[in-house]
Amino acid sequence: MSASELPASHAELMDGVYRWQRHIYDLTRKYYLLGRDRLISGLDVPPGGTVLELGCGTGRNIILAARRYPDARFFGLDISAEMLETATAAIAREGLSDRVALARGDATDFDAKALFGIESFDRIFVSYSLSMIPGWEKTVSAALAALAPGGSLHVVDFGQQEGLPGWFRTLLRGWLRKFHVAPRESLRDVLESESERTGSTFRFRTLYRGYAWLAVIRQPKG
Repeated sequence: MSASELPASHAELMDGVYRWQRHIYDLTRKYYLLGRDRLISGLDVPPGGTVLELGCGTGRNIILAARRYPDARFFGLDISAEMLETATAAIAREGLSDRVALARGDATDFDAKALFGIESFDRIFVSYSLSMIPGWEKTVSAALAALAPGGSLHVVDFGQQEGLPGWFRTLLRGWLRKFHVAPRESLRDVLESESERTGSTFRFRTLYRGYAWLAVIRQPKG
């Protein structure tokens, strides 16, 4: 999907939210976007592999992943032009522009070949983005369709805080709503259903008493 075809309302909403937030995003989010580094360490990218991040934001995750897997090529997709501006600058500062390519697109409906010149990826990851994407279930399907045989989809996002006090859950949900974020109650069910549909294996774990959920869907080798 080209930039001109992006769903205008959501793209404009995200640009509005992050026009100023992007400058302090990484500093503030490190305190409550938990589990991101664990996801990156579990990618286990093969030598020469290709990795796509959906909802790459400021580039924080893709930079850390590129450092950890220096033989891999990385690609990032985001619907916000504001976030991509920040990510592009950060990647250039790190000297990673030759290994990381970014594009503006809709994570629920994207054409990897048109955007990046590559049809499938060894690893795809989504970090705290499904809780912000309308029709997020389509992102899961689109990601699985873009995986190479034997590839894996890695997801970390807000859980249901099932092991935490009710007052904490209420405060967190109220705070997240200010940023148009909504933890997806059916996330585990959707991921498990999609793994069954594609004949993939599914691993799921709760982190920090349900504060976050971490999942991996690994497709068969063919």
